[in-house]
Amino acid sequence: MRNVILLLFAFFLIQCNKSENQHEIKADLAEVLREDKIASPTAIMDLEAPSPPNKISEKPVSDNQQSSSKKIDPISKKIIKNGEMTIQVGDIKKAQSLVGEILKKNQAYIQTEKFNNIETEENLNLIIRVPHQNFDALINSFSNGVGSVLSKNISSNDVTEEYTDVSIKLANKKIYLEKYRDMLKSASTTKDILEIQENIRELEDEIDISEGRLRFIDDKVKYSTLNLNLYKEKVRSSATSKIGFGNRFGDSLTEGWNTFVGFMLGLVSLWPFLLVIPLFIFLWRKWKFRRKK
Repeated sequence: MRNVILLLFAFFLIQCNKSENQHEIKADLAEVLREDKIASPTAIMDLEAPSPPNKISEKPVSDNQQSSSKKIDPISKKIIKNGEMTIQVGDIKKAQSLVGEILKKNQAYIQTEKFNNIETEENLNLIIRVPHQNFDALINSFSNGVGSVLSKNISSNDVTEEYTDVSIKLANKKIYLEKYRDMLKSASTTKDILEIQENIRELEDEIDISEGRLRFIDDKVKYSTLNLNLYKEKVRSSATSKIGFGNRFGDSLTEGWNTFVGFMLGLVSLWPFLLVIPLFIFLWRKWKFRRKK
């Protein structure tokens, strides 16, 4: 009997422990389910509700943040050098040959060449492009070995600020262009597509202009420009400068006669007026006489 009571008591304790464990499991499961119900709406919203897109007519707001956070490489100094020189020489051809040797030595080339030959002088005008690192050496070579320098004007223009400004704006425009292209892929209406395409076209035009400006500045910085004028004064070749007084007097008489002949020929060319004027005077006097009578 005693053994039976002990067995029943042991069975009762076992059942109590099982019920407690089941209650704990149910409580833990309920708590987990409650936490899932609380967390699940936000999780679903995060997955199914992305941030609304920007208006098509406006530029993406995040672009400014991206462009400001994006680091821009430092730009080296951009200096444009230009010069003008006028050199008097004794022989244009020899001076031109010497200039060609100096240009070859300094890796320069002639962009424009213009020659004038008038009664009193000869002029050879050359527009020369030279690598910026050889500009000073080229100027010194022309100053010392070509002829007598009549005038020289050298200038330097710092365009670093302009170059930096154009580069930054160009980078921002490229970011905007990529954003609009991404928006074009997701556009659903014809109006939105046309508006995005117009914005893309405008940005592409602005990017082309900016890139062209940067290329122009790079070319001017890389190659300096020199306007070189080779000048030769001619000795007067007039015939009157080589003859004596008697011959000059005869030439003056001849020139006077030629002038008189030219004047008479000019009068002859006015013969219609010489006929009309006397006729007009005759008719006017006749009319006046009749009126008095």
